[in-house]
Amino acid sequence: MEKDTRNSVLGMDFFQDLTGEIDHPQPKDVEEIGARIGKIREQKGLSLQELSNLTGFDEKFLAEIESNVVQPQLGTLIKLSKALDSAFGRIVSGVGDRFFSVTRKNERRTVSRSSDHDGKQHLYSYKSLAPDVKGRHMEALVVQLEQAQIKDISVHEGEEFIFVLNGIVELHIADESFDLEPGDSVYYLSTTPHFIAAKSGRATILAVLYGG
Repeated sequence: MEKDTRNSVLGMDFFQDLTGEIDHPQPKDVEEIGARIGKIREQKGLSLQELSNLTGFDEKFLAEIESNVVQPQLGTLIKLSKALDSAFGRIVSGVGDRFFSVTRKNERRTVSRSSDHDGKQHLYSYKSLAPDVKGRHMEALVVQLEQAQIKDISVHEGEEFIFVLNGIVELHIADESFDLEPGDSVYYLSTTPHFIAAKSGRATILAVLYGG
């Protein structure tokens, strides 16, 4: 009988442990991101209006992020990190204190969720794979994508590498569209208009982001 390779890349099963569903985060996990943004903003001596002017984000939207009404998408976090002159990783998963990080499969942490700008549509959940490394410029994440009703195009600084682990991923980039299957990957400059979501149901990807 032919082996099912939908969750196996090139016949190898070592990615299988990455593809399990990501548990919904506890409220504390999500609140930490908004709290970190608010703390960094206050340390910089910036008001919400000033941060709004720097990012182009509505002041009300920024207030909802800091108060955990809206869970920001990764592209939004990259824009905020630029405006706040702060490392992207510091906002996503805090400040590390090590020169390297070995993360066992049962040690992944910093689970967060992201929603649309209205806070109504849950778009994806993610876990950071290397939050302990200080001064890092890349962020490695296991991301569980949801099917999206509204295609919210993202444009921001940086670069992204996506490797599909499980499910079918719908990618719209520039003027082209692709369905990515397990084992497929894409690398792009984040300044290229892009949208990524599960084609149907859920999909899991390994994402490496460089904030630039």
